[in-house]
Amino acid sequence: MITLPDDDRTLSPYTGWTRDHWIAVADAILDGAARHASPSQSLIRYPGTPGGLGRDIDHLEGFTRTFMLAAFRIAGEPEGTQPLAERYARGIASGVDRHHPERWTRLDEHPQAKVEAAALAVGLHLTRDTVWARLDERAREQTIDYLSTSIGAHYWPNNWVWFRIIVSHLLESVGGPFSLEDRADDFALLDSFDLPGGWSVDGVGRNFDHYCGWALPFYPMIWAQLVEGDPQYAERVARYRRRLDDYLDDALHLIGADGGPLIQGRSLTYRFATAAPAWAAAFHGTSRHDPGLLRRAASGQVRHFVDRGAPDADGILTLGWHGEWRRIAQNYSGLGSPYWASKGMLGIALPPDHAAWTAPEQPLPIDRGPFTRAISAPGWLAAGTADGVVRIVNHGTDHRVEGTTQPDAAVYAKFGYSTATAPTLDAASVSAPLDGTVALLREALPSHRSGFIAGPVLALDESTITGSSRSRAHWPVDFSFVPDHGVSDYEGRTLLGPEVDTVSVVRGAWEVRFVRVHGEGLEPTDVLRIGGWALTAPDATATGEAWATSARLASRVVALGGTASLSSGVREQDDVTPLEGRTAVPWITVAPSAGEWHVFGIQLGEPAAAGHPPTVLGDLITWPDGGSTVFDPASPLETTPPARDPAR
Repeated sequence: MITLPDDDRTLSPYTGWTRDHWIAVADAILDGAARHASPSQSLIRYPGTPGGLGRDIDHLEGFTRTFMLAAFRIAGEPEGTQPLAERYARGIASGVDRHHPERWTRLDEHPQAKVEAAALAVGLHLTRDTVWARLDERAREQTIDYLSTSIGAHYWPNNWVWFRIIVSHLLESVGGPFSLEDRADDFALLDSFDLPGGWSVDGVGRNFDHYCGWALPFYPMIWAQLVEGDPQYAERVARYRRRLDDYLDDALHLIGADGGPLIQGRSLTYRFATAAPAWAAAFHGTSRHDPGLLRRAASGQVRHFVDRGAPDADGILTLGWHGEWRRIAQNYSGLGSPYWASKGMLGIALPPDHAAWTAPEQPLPIDRGPFTRAISAPGWLAAGTADGVVRIVNHGTDHRVEGTTQPDAAVYAKFGYSTATAPTLDAASVSAPLDGTVALLREALPSHRSGFIAGPVLALDESTITGSSRSRAHWPVDFSFVPDHGVSDYEGRTLLGPEVDTVSVVRGAWEVRFVRVHGEGLEPTDVLRIGGWALTAPDATATGEAWATSARLASRVVALGGTASLSSGVREQDDVTPLEGRTAVPWITVAPSAGEWHVFGIQLGEPAAAGHPPTVLGDLITWPDGGSTVFDPASPLETTPPARDPAR
């Protein structure tokens, strides 16, 4: 573990961290990069098995992503970081030289270089007087030449378009070529992603994940500095700043008391890049969120990983979550990929006397006590509890388009994600999912739900929230998971089954889940199975039927309201999530009655509370805290259309 200063619980009562802690983490990572640099400094060759894009891309990512961190470090303390600036300037001069033996892969040679060009552009913008100033005329011309191949090139229609925008404006600022047509097209596409509440979808589909924080609102704050004073962009800059604040209204609710981010979505090996939107708000300087709150959010998330060994004692961020666990990686992830975590270090670009460093920490929503929050854009029901855990029940995100029948992506389509649990990610569990599912078993194969119709998510009262979705049960019968880009593109045989309605009512650690299977397409031998939260801990074990516990948490599924179970149990496995320990998943099966509601309680929370589930009698839910809710599960679905049959 890296060496850190003593905590300061006066300035930072929640995390103990000051700017000195951040500098220590940054310097540990940058020192680690230096130990693995090539002779010309242009490539960072981290040890290990290369990633899916090959060693050349691994080495390029190692440089560009740590250069972004170096740029933040230099911008915040230009006088004390001259050797760092010299080192990276030397690496850039070698990397952009087409004839240098340690040259970089170019943008027209591999698409991933377009991503890395944006990191290079961000870093050069922030270090104009230090790194850029150290480049001679030939190196500057070659840098412009390297970046200019972005003009008119194909970029994926998602957060990638920000890479071209950042590069385009950097090029303009240093006298290079740029395309107004590219900019117009890119901004038009980005505008189509915008949703209410400051959220943006990352491309076509219900693509909600950490890219909604560490990419889509992050780059606009860097870009705003690039175009500062240009009146043609004033309204857009103001809009992006407002939208970031609006997004943070929700995002700050999705951080656990221990700083743990939501373990959901692709590219989780970027770890504390999740701190990027909080720092981006502090960086633009006009946020309505208190600077002490923004630092609390950022420090909590970075400390969460540092305390658990990331980076390690050598300053290396491995492919993994806390420790190394390569199965968390996507097919595009390599040895340099984890250093996108640098985005979460943007705050060190701010000087020591900035309010973000001098203001006392303010509490996160989870620090202030239990809460519930309906988050409309991604269709999430968020609940924070006294144990410090934040969990969401998911009725709106699957990284798919409504009506499709692709396999479920384990990091997107489950019914639950939290700051303390992870979905099971071994190949067998992805192909035939159990945790976080409502599935029909047909010949022992569980159905998938992707392509569902999302219903509304809303608050019933100050403590209780509800959401719903309607899916077409489908079985990708020959699907076998292999590492993908977060979701699998499956073209094999898929069987279709009945529609399944799922309605959730959430209060505290408990969810009351109503499930109705429609009659058309239901086979007499189909079995309905409810899979609970995957609980991973060194001491996780089965406690009873459909009930697992650890010292910290319990995960339980229980039949309610007269629903009769056929069978129940707990599946226990080793090494199936990126968290340390054994994983236990409770489950229950019932015989589905066509058109009738089956009711279940699903819990993730303190072990003592697992023994006191809600009760359901008719339309009355009585909660363990003594509160009650009158609820008709059919009401959210009255205006929901039938799930579309793709075969028709």
